[in-house]
Amino acid sequence: MVNIEDVALWATVATWLLAIGTLVFLYWQTRQAGQLNSSNAVITLRERFDSPRMRKVRRATSERLLKNEVEDITNLEVLAFFELIGAQTKRRILDEEMVWEAFGGWITAYYRAMRTPVDRIQKLRTRSHDPLLFKKLEWLNDRIEKLDKKQLGADYEPSVDAVEDTGLYLRLEATLEIE
Repeated sequence: MVNIEDVALWATVATWLLAIGTLVFLYWQTRQAGQLNSSNAVITLRERFDSPRMRKVRRATSERLLKNEVEDITNLEVLAFFELIGAQTKRRILDEEMVWEAFGGWITAYYRAMRTPVDRIQKLRTRSHDPLLFKKLEWLNDRIEKLDKKQLGADYEPSVDAVEDTGLYLRLEATLEIE
């Protein structure tokens, strides 16, 4: 004979397992949708970064940085673009590794160029009375460096002296074709 208490117990257990399974599936599905949205956003940002208008701005900015024209970096659009990416990455709207893959070299190159030989970012902060100016870019650069270390492992240390790398990026940027 079937005991009603046993049936009720098994029905309760089955209901809980179904509810937990549904929640796990919904969590997984939400994560997948988030990754897909992040991927699409990074692709869109990359297209914007390669747009003719942005290429023109990148070219002008890199030419001024290569000439070490400290006071002549008036168009901050490239830095603002990376600041926006940093803010979205910090809030986990954009996936950190996708941003690293798509923009890592440029972020590091522009950040280093703005910090050395003269700390232009600090000058901009002082001039604008805004100590938070480009803080998300600074955070993003630190994250990019950590991902570089993670990917390169023991080989990271020799590549840290990347002044040549920064110069290479800027020289390439200074010769961008503009449509």
